[in-house]
Amino acid sequence: MPGRIEDYAVIGNCETMALVSREGSIDWLCLPRFDRAACFAALLGDRDNGRWLITTADPDPKISRQYCEDTLVLETTFETKTGSVRLTDFMFRRDGVSDVVRLVHGLKGKVEMQIELIVRFEYGSRVPWVTRRDDGRLQLISGPDRLLLDTPVELRGEDMRTVGEFEVTEGQQVAFMLSRSLSYRAEPEKLDAAAALEQIKKFWSDWAKPFQNHCEWSKLMLRSLITLKGLSHWETGGIAAAATTSLPEKIGGSRNWDYRYCWLRDATLTLFALVETGFLDEARRWREWLLRAAAGSPDQLQIMYGVAGERRVDEYEVSWLAGYENSAPVRIGNAAADQIQVDVYGEIVEAMYVARKRGLRTEAPSWELEIALLEHLAKIWDKPDHGIWEVRGERQHFTHSKVMAWVAFDRGIRSAEEFGLKAPLERWRSLRDLIHNDVCAHGFNKELNSFVQYYGSDQLDASLLQIGLVGFLPAGHPYVKGTVAAIERSLVKDGFVQRYDTHSGTDGLPPGEGVFLACSFWLVDNYVLLGRHDEAVALFKRLIALCNDVGLLAEEYDPVDKRQVGNFPQAFSHLALINSARNLSVPRGPAQERSEGTAETTRSKLQNKVDKGEAVA
Repeated sequence: MPGRIEDYAVIGNCETMALVSREGSIDWLCLPRFDRAACFAALLGDRDNGRWLITTADPDPKISRQYCEDTLVLETTFETKTGSVRLTDFMFRRDGVSDVVRLVHGLKGKVEMQIELIVRFEYGSRVPWVTRRDDGRLQLISGPDRLLLDTPVELRGEDMRTVGEFEVTEGQQVAFMLSRSLSYRAEPEKLDAAAALEQIKKFWSDWAKPFQNHCEWSKLMLRSLITLKGLSHWETGGIAAAATTSLPEKIGGSRNWDYRYCWLRDATLTLFALVETGFLDEARRWREWLLRAAAGSPDQLQIMYGVAGERRVDEYEVSWLAGYENSAPVRIGNAAADQIQVDVYGEIVEAMYVARKRGLRTEAPSWELEIALLEHLAKIWDKPDHGIWEVRGERQHFTHSKVMAWVAFDRGIRSAEEFGLKAPLERWRSLRDLIHNDVCAHGFNKELNSFVQYYGSDQLDASLLQIGLVGFLPAGHPYVKGTVAAIERSLVKDGFVQRYDTHSGTDGLPPGEGVFLACSFWLVDNYVLLGRHDEAVALFKRLIALCNDVGLLAEEYDPVDKRQVGNFPQAFSHLALINSARNLSVPRGPAQERSEGTAETTRSKLQNKVDKGEAVA
């Protein structure tokens, strides 16, 4: 039985991530990339679907863990009656090779240890052929997949598992190196574990240097930034939304989705958080990724892609995996890739604008792409879409989607005006005004005194918290304040924010999910803009208290069972944490900068119309 979601830590090499339990079991690992097949899939089934356990023979050790400084090197300490050991886990990469390194170091006394390696390729379904070389190297192979295990520990086969026992005394270190490479290529050399560890530590230390935000939440912010960096691919520039698939939004439910792909929305918001904290290189790499992924006709833009920009992410169900705590089905791929989500245009153009403001030089292909996207948006902004939450029901005129279409034109205009870029400004200004009037006329419900989920609806949606944050209307405007109050009344559950009422039937899915952590951070940001500082800090502290012992968050939280739910670790949650922490700790955080971003003349004109009721149904 896998542990609770929050009981996992992660290690990674900016190609993929492994989930490591408190007990020392790697229960999830896809190789060689986030969105490739898992060779350890116990997380979504049981140990027979693959895991790698290194732990003490003592059935009840005292366990503590931490990351080694500002890295993705995980250190787990086991204290037993006879002594203590530290298990150091990290990932490395070489040309065409992915390495998982596990070092057991004796700290005190003498400790009996045990290892169990169960490799099951293709999401826990394929048993490899295992052979041992004269040099002790273990080879596990199936088709093109090959794993090589190097260790001095004597291992044996037992019931389709590889097991062994060993003893560690004070000062002694025992190494295990598992290397993945293609079976038809030459075998890689044995990894120098000590040298690899020092190289990895230096990589993360050098990477973290630009981070300068010194406040009471600095360590948590940097851990979130490291997590986001870990979810980005070093070569392609793509950014995965999460490291897992099918971790349920409700235990036992069927809202189980594959989040190992690059969502344009999640990636651009991740980019926003990285740029705002000084990491411009990621912005350059993501921009190059976007130019490749979106190449072609703008009307074929997808909302998500494979990590290298692949368009085919076909969804299917894996029948042999029972699902996390029997939460079936387990899904590979994501059918939402074919959806129309108008809001992504706003996120892309705004991210590009912010990157320019932070010093990323504008290149002709990038601006040409933005123009092409805005020209296509001009044709589709008034059409119904599937919205930010990827509903699998009927398309609607989602208010948030229209607001983000407005953001797209607003930030496109600002990029052109502030950086001297050529653009059809008069037409874009007219479209910006037209969209603003349309949203105020059709997206606001006077009886509820709130914007609503979609035109003509009486349902609320947490995405409406973005209206003040993006500067569509000032945060203190009565319509924005009314919307915040309505969300507080209807969508706040046990102090946290739900995305929307899943019992309304509008999303075409079975009801029930946890509270959505990113939306709860958005409420923090609104409190900041409204001057409700004490409430903002109180909610922020409740949210960060949900982080596990190594600072990680899933997508959602179940306030009844008091546990994290959804895919893990979730980029959306961590980027929202970073933004809220900055909003609370710097004079002009991202919420204030975005909310004040609209050209003042246009804002004044439009706000006057709204105040007079001219644009209100």
